[in-house]
Amino acid sequence: MSDQTTRSKPASLVSVVAIMGCFALFLFLVYLAYLPRHTGAYVGDGIRTPEQRLAALAELRATEQKQAKAYAWIDQSAGQVQLPIERAMELTVQHYNQGK
Repeated sequence: MSDQTTRSKPASLVSVVAIMGCFALFLFLVYLAYLPRHTGAYVGDGIRTPEQRLAALAELRATEQKQAKAYAWIDQSAGQVQLPIERAMELTVQHYNQGK
């Protein structure tokens, strides 16, 4: 009888070690999968310094403000126009008030 109890202990110890090893392997694979990749600065657009990025952002915002307040043709043959935001909101309110 004592022979069977000594055999079950090493088997259970091996099982516990195997389970912990699998768990450690799983954690390692998750760590590798979610490890951020440090590849350096993006240089595809040619902007490399913070000053250049700020200047490009200021230019973009100025262009957007100009477009948000101006009339322009998007597609003249299709009759699509660009309206200032305020005027577009007024026309939308008028359109929904006509439906009442």
